[in-house]
Amino acid sequence: MLRQSGRAPASRHAMPFGAQMTPEGVRFGLYAPAQSRVKLHVDGLVREMEALPEGWHRALVPVPAGTRYRFELEDGLIVPDPASRYQPEDCHGPSEVVDPARYQWHDADWRGRPWHEAILYELHVGAFTPEGTFRAAIDRLDDLVELGITAIELMPVADFPGPRNWGYDGVLLYAPDSSYGPPDDLKALVDAAHRRGLMVLLDVVYNHFGPEGNYLGAYAPSFFTDRYETPWGAAINYDGPGSRAVRDFMIHNALYWIEEFHMDGLRLDAVHAIHDDSAEDLLSELSRRVRDAHPDRHVHLVLENEENDARRLVPGARGGFTAQWNDDVHHGLHVAVTGEGDGYYADYRADPGLLARALAEGFAFQGEVMAYRGAPRGEPSGTLPPTAFVAFLQNHDQVGNRAFGERITALAPREAVRAAAAIYLLSPQVPMLFMGEEWASAQPFPFFCGFTGDLANAVREGRRAEFARFPAFADPAVRARIPDPVAETTFLSAKLDWAAREDEDKKDWLAWYRAVLRVRREHIWPLAGTVRRGGTFRTAGKAGMEVDWFDGKTPVLSLRANLGADEVGGLSMPEGAVIWAEGEIEGGRAGAWSVRWILRA
Repeated sequence: MLRQSGRAPASRHAMPFGAQMTPEGVRFGLYAPAQSRVKLHVDGLVREMEALPEGWHRALVPVPAGTRYRFELEDGLIVPDPASRYQPEDCHGPSEVVDPARYQWHDADWRGRPWHEAILYELHVGAFTPEGTFRAAIDRLDDLVELGITAIELMPVADFPGPRNWGYDGVLLYAPDSSYGPPDDLKALVDAAHRRGLMVLLDVVYNHFGPEGNYLGAYAPSFFTDRYETPWGAAINYDGPGSRAVRDFMIHNALYWIEEFHMDGLRLDAVHAIHDDSAEDLLSELSRRVRDAHPDRHVHLVLENEENDARRLVPGARGGFTAQWNDDVHHGLHVAVTGEGDGYYADYRADPGLLARALAEGFAFQGEVMAYRGAPRGEPSGTLPPTAFVAFLQNHDQVGNRAFGERITALAPREAVRAAAAIYLLSPQVPMLFMGEEWASAQPFPFFCGFTGDLANAVREGRRAEFARFPAFADPAVRARIPDPVAETTFLSAKLDWAAREDEDKKDWLAWYRAVLRVRREHIWPLAGTVRRGGTFRTAGKAGMEVDWFDGKTPVLSLRANLGADEVGGLSMPEGAVIWAEGEIEGGRAGAWSVRWILRA
């Protein structure tokens, strides 16, 4: 059912970067401290920009929205605007002037939703529908509402090189990629989501720029530093000389998505790769400025952080964050249902109790040594509310970083997957589905990109070399079967087949997910005000677990489960209303792949 709402006022984020429309004309601004002169190519003319202190170059030109422009450096190199709002000819082409006030919003009374109501659905715009556009995604929003989703989380949409990409190779961070549609189409998607009561979160990448199409080094080398390293190339300078403009560029970007596109929040990718020794580091400053700018809205800031820094998740902390993706829950569930133990799964296979701890307390490692890393990991997290963690069984990384991009239903039996899904979907932590999970989609989600030339070859060979260290891929002939990441067919294989939902088996899966999420809304949401910290846990046998959450000292929600193919005993069964059941549990003995969620009086 669509919400009725009046038109909202025009949304425009003021910033020193890029092309800003003013009553006098378009103000073009480029931060280029390494250039004494910069020329502006606009409207068929070439104009000298005014050089200002601290590396800024500006020009005011009376041109309309839709005008295309570029900057010319002293050596003749012509580059796009790093703060371009739109790149209709991809990242190497001209930028286009956009009037942010042109789109007429219809969400005047929308203030978002409280975080405990979040049921996230991660999707890739290009693979979500056959058309792969923002507009096409609108046509599927009603399906998500019917499923029980309350928030969609978009994988990064910032402009990337080529016609397809996961999004983590973005180079023009303010421009929605033109392969998905113009900026107004993304606004229409957000607007349509809000009319249906859906929040929209956007994945943003502030830890690196992609390997092609980033020209910042040519005119603003202070954007980068060699004092740190990242797995993806040059580290961004957030704490050295000249870093103020760099920090402002990223913080304005966060505010831009929230203000001009009405995003309800952001998910910050791999913040453990952001290096900053400032007294107030980038993450803290970004959170503070976003919160201060929007005290009257539910704006949610979510981290991906391998370091498991609990201090960033303290409720109400200035510069803090709403939640963090909980890889520990995923790893524990994945190992339990698949039996896999390679790489970072090894620790979780060696100690099944890590899953119970992650469900109860948030982090599985809270300062202990993680053998895979050979170093301590994490901070104590048991005092944090469960909603500080996002739990999932699948996401783009954990599916797509596999050699063939297989989904969990291709790796584990049906009853095992349902038991694991029932645990994370009804946990007091915030659940996140990956697109197509709700009907056990058979489509893989392999890694794909649209690079060409030498870079394409490097990515192709690097992908296969990455798996050479795993025993299953020791044979070169096996590695040769890994999908070519730059081939269009690899991308097309990831597109969801919505017609498959009509198969009887898929209908059954869909009905199951709808029923579980209905129980979450009815029974788990009301606990948000009472379950304010982590719970307690106990293991039984190889795969049995007990987890209890409390209202002060009184248990209010209990999980009893056996995530294994063999029966386990020794479980204590509390009294209360069973709100969800999988498998058989009776008299303290739990059959294979069994789950009981119990609401205690």
